[in-house]
Amino acid sequence: MSKIYEKAPAKINLVLDVLRKREDGFHEVEMIMTMVDLADRLEMEELPRDQIVLSSQAGFIPLDEKNLAFQAARLIKERYGVRRGVYIHLDKQIPVAAGLAGGSSDAAATLKGLNRLWNLELPTEELETLGAELGSDIPFCIRGGTALARGRGERLESISPPPQCWVVLAKPPINVSTADVYGKFRVHEVKEHPSIPRMLDALSRQSFPDMCASLGNVLENVTLNRYPEVRQIKDCMIKSGADGVLMSGSGPTVFGLVSKEMKVARVYNALRGFCKDVYVVRMLT
Repeated sequence: MSKIYEKAPAKINLVLDVLRKREDGFHEVEMIMTMVDLADRLEMEELPRDQIVLSSQAGFIPLDEKNLAFQAARLIKERYGVRRGVYIHLDKQIPVAAGLAGGSSDAAATLKGLNRLWNLELPTEELETLGAELGSDIPFCIRGGTALARGRGERLESISPPPQCWVVLAKPPINVSTADVYGKFRVHEVKEHPSIPRMLDALSRQSFPDMCASLGNVLENVTLNRYPEVRQIKDCMIKSGADGVLMSGSGPTVFGLVSKEMKVARVYNALRGFCKDVYVVRMLT
């Protein structure tokens, strides 16, 4: 039986702005997202019985319908009348509940992989629409690259990739609920919104300094005020010389952008003193 392999990269938000709360309960957002080379890997193989079986080397994630990859497999099976089973092994490398869209990327990789495994020949746009039913970040994870996202995150426009640089990711030993952070966020309390046009201009000119100067995330204050560990990581990255520092998504992961390799070790070593989950990766451009 043939096997399909898919890579599920993590994403970071270069800009995350929230404009208002919508009538449907979601928030209207404008975000610029890109992918980094920290990834889960999925292996998919057809089963002789009509069943979804999920396994992982990580002992801390659900392997049933609570898992987004499982939900994605069930959705594509039901929507297109597939009467075949699949075994999915998830090699988990992206931290869970970290603001890096690990679960969303797993779901995206599952949809793309099963589209190939079962020869469904669905176009990317249809997979993105399908993914949006499960989560707001999934359409972007299906498309990949760098994108401007609007609506609740599902309306995408591909844009210029960031200039190549090092990315230092650090996650404190806490989990943060996205729903909880959005629930405590108040739009009227935002004193200054980040500028999407400014970031788009920096990316189009491939200006690393201007990209760093344009980073912004309106959810940052909510998470930083509730979790001092996140603020400590951000302060440490700034003091150790990262060129641009921002919390990704609703947190708690903080990333630092570094242009020169000799600075990377200094930032990494400063963080490793009090944070176990530290990664040095590159942009996926």
